[in-house]
Amino acid sequence: MNKNELNVLWTNGDPITSEHFLLLYTINAQKRGWFDQVNIIVWGSPAKLIIENKRIQELVKEAMAIGVNVSGCLHCAQELGVDKELEAMGIKLEYKGIPLTELIKGDHKLITI
Repeated sequence: MNKNELNVLWTNGDPITSEHFLLLYTINAQKRGWFDQVNIIVWGSPAKLIIENKRIQELVKEAMAIGVNVSGCLHCAQELGVDKELEAMGIKLEYKGIPLTELIKGDHKLITI
């Protein structure tokens, strides 16, 4: 992993927080070069929010188009019934327990929203 990489664990399903903090910040961080790479990890209720809220969906697509890496928890997406839709958007789904543990134990920048 790159030392100048930001990892954001997105667990907050509130559309206002998601739009006006998480997506606004990550899009700007990638676009303006604040980090070499920005990664969003979708975990829990935001998986459903992305599918149900068109504005959030548009912003996620915008983020991905400028190079933000968006991945998600496969288990969560399956439990919420949105795994196929997220994969169709290009969001890579996988079991995230081990990768998240490695981020936490490693020397990586990780914020949770």
